[in-house]
Amino acid sequence: MKQIQMVDLAGQYEKIKSDVDAAVMNVIKTTMFIGGPEVKELEKELAAYTGVKHTIACANGTDALQIAMMALDLKPGDEVITASFTFVATVEVVGLLGIVPVFADVLPGTFNLDPVDIERKITPKTKAIVPVHLFGQVADMEAIMAIAAKHKLFVIEDNAQAIGADYTMSNGTKCKSGSIGHIASTSFFPSKNLGCYGDGGALFTNDDEIAKKLRRVCNHGSEVRYYHEVVGVNSRLDALQAAILRIKLKHLDEYAAARNAAASFYDKAFAGMEHIRTPERSTQSTHVFHQYTMRVLGGHRDALKKHLEANGVPAMIYYPVPCHLQNAYKSARFPDGSLPVTEQLTHEVLSLPMSTELDNEQLNHIAATVKSYFNKQ
Repeated sequence: MKQIQMVDLAGQYEKIKSDVDAAVMNVIKTTMFIGGPEVKELEKELAAYTGVKHTIACANGTDALQIAMMALDLKPGDEVITASFTFVATVEVVGLLGIVPVFADVLPGTFNLDPVDIERKITPKTKAIVPVHLFGQVADMEAIMAIAAKHKLFVIEDNAQAIGADYTMSNGTKCKSGSIGHIASTSFFPSKNLGCYGDGGALFTNDDEIAKKLRRVCNHGSEVRYYHEVVGVNSRLDALQAAILRIKLKHLDEYAAARNAAASFYDKAFAGMEHIRTPERSTQSTHVFHQYTMRVLGGHRDALKKHLEANGVPAMIYYPVPCHLQNAYKSARFPDGSLPVTEQLTHEVLSLPMSTELDNEQLNHIAATVKSYFNKQ
């Protein structure tokens, strides 16, 4: 059996090696390493794939979130509502800009923001909501957009983990993740469903004026070279990464299908197990399984993780400490116990290997190893 990886990037590369190598060599031959046709074409292809008017490539997903907030003119002291059960980048950029993070709890099944708790947290200082499409499925965007419209708030979708997912509105209209809010951000970190071979990110919007501001902020606050209208940043996706992403974008739906096949295998293998809760599927969103994250009940999570690792199965905890309890973001407003679902999940969630390259032998070994732990209890 091949060694099991959380994400098998080497195996994925082998299947597209000739196309990737040719694309990279083409960039090197042209010497157009910053901007140029590869970046422009990637932006067009991403816009077409997601169904948005504008895609703006940038250096990484964290930058994308920061640039979105800068383009919306969010100021120090403004409040942004987001999840505490997320990777820290979502909250990090809020703190960097002097904005106040306000944490809403998540739903215990999908792990995404609870719209009811979002509305509870709105104050006169609230300016935006940042829903995180966690682990591969879209938050309840129809409800979130309705709340935003009611309170005149911006919505920035953190789409780093769910690119390619489909969301269905109550009227039957289907749209891609990242095409619903005023702005969406994504990351092309190598382990993402659409990942490059370094850092990379992008922003998406249907608003012409917002798109103009996003491009300006990305480029040192400038539209015309050496003339700077606003304070900006230097955040560019290099052409080598763009060329690689153009190859991988062609396979994104194929990758999602492979991830879903692995997830279905896990679901069937763990069905009916007393201490395992397999991932809940939203009725509104498809799932692209950036992670296969299950809940392990009865206090068995940490011991199961050790058992898996001792038997050649990597497993990860996303995320062991929620943002509101991290030293960098602690505040009296959100003490221990203030987000009960989030805090419970941090003691229960466990992510199993999930990639496009998992084979039946590996999947059978992973499932058997999970079951062997509980058979010994």
